[in-house]
Amino acid sequence: MFEILPGVGLRLPGRAGVLRFGDDERTAQWAVATVADVREGWVCGAGWSFTAEYEGLRLGVLGDVGDRHGRYEDVPGLAGVDLTRDPLCLTAPVVLDGIDLFGHPSAEVLDALGDNLPPAVRLRGDGHHFTTIRLDAERVPARDT
Repeated sequence: MFEILPGVGLRLPGRAGVLRFGDDERTAQWAVATVADVREGWVCGAGWSFTAEYEGLRLGVLGDVGDRHGRYEDVPGLAGVDLTRDPLCLTAPVVLDGIDLFGHPSAEVLDALGDNLPPAVRLRGDGHHFTTIRLDAERVPARDT
């Protein structure tokens, strides 16, 4: 089971620990590698990224994010995690406040969460179920100097 920890990161299954926002690349890869094979990746605007698959879930992890337009402060270390479920199989649970976000129809999940969806957690779906969960470190708007 994966557990979303708003403002902190993502608790990994078993005793793998927590992917914490701000972790460096090596720390993040080490944590994920305890439960899945890590594959290097590339994401525009990120200094590093990698993917992994675990029980029907694809994790996309990125860090050292910069905003070339200057709208936001740069985010050093782990900056974001995408969890995307395989539509053809049952996936490992991904929970927020005890609710499995992939395990129930999206309307039921939203009803159960009420107003408790943190702003740094975004949910995308196909109209019936959520297909992707995006977790972001809090990005602060850049100050005018």
